[in-house]
Amino acid sequence: HILSVIDTVETYRDSLSGMIDLYLSTTSNKMNEIMKVLTIISTIFIPLTFITGFYGMNFDYMPERHEPWAYPAIIGLMVIMVIAQLIYFKRKRWL
Repeated sequence: HILSVIDTVETYRDSLSGMIDLYLSTTSNKMNEIMKVLTIISTIFIPLTFITGFYGMNFDYMPERHEPWAYPAIIGLMVIMVIAQLIYFKRKRWL
């Protein structure tokens, strides 16, 4: 009887170990998906931050600073960059 109980306990221990491994694997996969989304968001905002930081400086000798089309052109460039990145990420199946 003792050997039967020992075998049963070992079976339960192996089953519990398998369940813990399954739980940790599922948790790790969820965390990887979250990290992927956060990485894509930061990848989209890094060039936008650079452009706004560059044009936010007080340079007097930038030729496009005094043109009436400069502000809409920069906004348009940033929108095109975001759209291009989203299309690229969709084609790579990262989104």
